[in-house]
Amino acid sequence: MPHREVISNNLVKEFQSCTQLQYNGKLNINSSKGSKWTFYYRLGRIVWATGGTHPFRRWRRQMAQNCPQIDVDKLQLHLQDLSIDYWDYRLLEILYKKQKIHREQINTIVDNTIAELLFDVAMQGNFASISCNRSQEVILEAPMSFTSTEMSVKLMQDSWKIWSEAGLANFSPDLAPILRRAEILQQMISPSVYKNFVNLINGKFTLQDLAVKMKQGVLPLTRSLLPYILKGIIELVEAPDLPLAVNEVNNNSSTTQAKKRITPLVACVDDSPQVCKMLEDIITSNGLRFVKIQDAVQALPILIQDKPDLIFLDLIMPVASGYEICTQLRRISTFANTPIIILTGNDGFLDRVRAKVVGSTDFLTKPVVPDKVMAIIRKYLPTPSVSIDKNKSNLEIFNQRELEAK
Repeated sequence: MPHREVISNNLVKEFQSCTQLQYNGKLNINSSKGSKWTFYYRLGRIVWATGGTHPFRRWRRQMAQNCPQIDVDKLQLHLQDLSIDYWDYRLLEILYKKQKIHREQINTIVDNTIAELLFDVAMQGNFASISCNRSQEVILEAPMSFTSTEMSVKLMQDSWKIWSEAGLANFSPDLAPILRRAEILQQMISPSVYKNFVNLINGKFTLQDLAVKMKQGVLPLTRSLLPYILKGIIELVEAPDLPLAVNEVNNNSSTTQAKKRITPLVACVDDSPQVCKMLEDIITSNGLRFVKIQDAVQALPILIQDKPDLIFLDLIMPVASGYEICTQLRRISTFANTPIIILTGNDGFLDRVRAKVVGSTDFLTKPVVPDKVMAIIRKYLPTPSVSIDKNKSNLEIFNQRELEAK
């Protein structure tokens, strides 16, 4: 059976426009049958998606599949945790900050969630008209993962084509199989397989849920059930969502805690291991925290997540230059006033002018020298006073090696 058009041209153009315009905000998608989806954008890339038929089932399923160490039914949740539109993303943030889950797990959950909802839009677009609109009332300021819209839409198109050509176009993976003619099925399969059918094919688990439980893809699972569905032995029915439990705690005591003074965090974005090492030695020896980023592609998401108080940014790097990264950072309100110090081996007038144009705060030429580094830091940040004399000899050696490498 030929597959129908995956998604309307207007909607595809809307996705493309959001990418080209480096859109920040929400893309709201609605179907004429009442379904709603929201795709959150940051700098033209999808950073999260929510909505659809079973938002709670989907979150439970992703957690079970990717974060098995978390028992979602034992989470101490309050009403305010689930009162925002992107509650599911917010819970991931909370678990990450509490060091319960890792960034890699979040990246997988984000990619899977976006893929699942794009597929949902494609499927429902075959049975209802789809409309969309943009809204900037909610912007995720600190996304933990960035997903390529173009790649996601392409994967969705491929997935829908395979699903449709397998004869499953009329069967949503959000439907739950239930056994209707047990006596016939018992005669067709072995007792052990029949027992599994009775335990799992009971209308309580959707096809998506069953695929995770049985550790296989939803496509091969649904395809294996198709002969029984066509014979009326199994029926696909709608299943309710499974909301998370909310614990309401009455706490009338007004506790005010003084904000702890946090040691400033300094970031270095430079593809040179030597430069990163030198700066790390200088900065940590002066009682500050330090994070190094040697991959320019990963710089933006890491900086957004860690929110450093000052950033050293190399001018010349593969893929993305310091100018480009600085421009992108200044578009994010979190970094509107963050000191950004351009690092370069060329102390040229044009470089300084261009660095100012893209929003840099200051300029530091290589090789890095402890006194100059700390002078810059003290100029823009409150810092502990720690002597660095004991580190000078090693740092001078590093500087000499950097010069020789140049």
